[in-house]
Amino acid sequence: MTSSHPFPVLRVVLLFAATLAQACGMSGDQVNTSMTQDEISSASSAAICPDTPDGSPYCHAFGLVDAAGHLITTPAPAGYGPSQLRSAYKITGSGSSSTVIAVISAYDYATAEADLAIYRAQFGLPACGSSTGCFRKVDQSGGTSYPGSNYSWNVEAALDLEMVSAMCPNCKLVLVEATEATFADLAAAVNEAAKLGAHVITNSYGGDEYGTDIYESAYNHPGIAIVASSGDAGYFGGIEFPAASPHVISVGGTSLTTASNTRGWTETAWDSGGSGCSAVYSKPSWQHDTGCKNRMLNDVSAVADPNTGVAVFGPDATSTSGASAWLVLGGTSVAAPLIGGIYGVNGASQNYGANLYACSASLYDVTTGSTSAFCDPTYACTAARGYDGPTGLGTPHGVTAF
Repeated sequence: MTSSHPFPVLRVVLLFAATLAQACGMSGDQVNTSMTQDEISSASSAAICPDTPDGSPYCHAFGLVDAAGHLITTPAPAGYGPSQLRSAYKITGSGSSSTVIAVISAYDYATAEADLAIYRAQFGLPACGSSTGCFRKVDQSGGTSYPGSNYSWNVEAALDLEMVSAMCPNCKLVLVEATEATFADLAAAVNEAAKLGAHVITNSYGGDEYGTDIYESAYNHPGIAIVASSGDAGYFGGIEFPAASPHVISVGGTSLTTASNTRGWTETAWDSGGSGCSAVYSKPSWQHDTGCKNRMLNDVSAVADPNTGVAVFGPDATSTSGASAWLVLGGTSVAAPLIGGIYGVNGASQNYGANLYACSASLYDVTTGSTSAFCDPTYACTAARGYDGPTGLGTPHGVTAF
């Protein structure tokens, strides 16, 4: 099954800027036509994968768009790169080649290895290709019978691979491609990742939690850190699976900005991040909040706001040659693979989210922001001191909690 992205990519302004630079006697590489941080913070954004009315899974990536709703590309990176992200979360280690991180996505991303190579080279990360065994791509059965392509999910896969790389540049990567974006196929891909020896499995998608209990066992692999994004529809967008599973680490979203404080950064809950109380899944033994008798989302969080977004090199919808370009992306699809990468840095032998709750003092507590104007209990949608729904226990402060 193939499909194209629902909106084209804006390039006119950037091409005009390059032409103007040449007219003024300057070469194109002397002019930075990428977006500034101020431009990023004021831009509009849109979902890369549209929501699915039938409750089936969709990816949780957001992209910056212009006034007409066109996804923006830039000829050079804009948004946070690995050095900023590692600084924000005080990640100093690079992981080990003995650690395998699996990215679960749907459909075939034909240029995955090439796009990843450009991202890593741009930011000075070590090369990670199939020839050295660092990168591997398989179908949901572990073979090479790849499915059809889908632009939106290809952007998602690019985001996931690159955010994992930013946090754990020495980890090996496996991209497992589900045949289609269904719970059955994605669950098969997760089981395959576990079978292939992944130490971390990252999932940046979700759908309606009702009726998903038949797939939940695929996300129950003791000893493997399985992370899942909570969604980008706020508190009233509903609880999504697989983040609702008590056997995964549910990841919420924040807005991340520089600050004149000891840390150098500050975070608030991102207003569109998913949070709340599951109506389907029971509360795990290691989760102790009292306002929700069932599983509460989230456990932990990281940057997700597209207006404090990250640089990603990925598919360009307007290219007739299949070329890729620099994008500025957000969504809890950023947060989940960042957390997955940090688990990778720490070796990632985990039994669900228990260690986070035992080491909450080793996280940055996020105390402001909300995913709704009101909710009951209030901490389900409002960041507060200690545990809350939007940001969980907080955001990474080194790797101790992971």
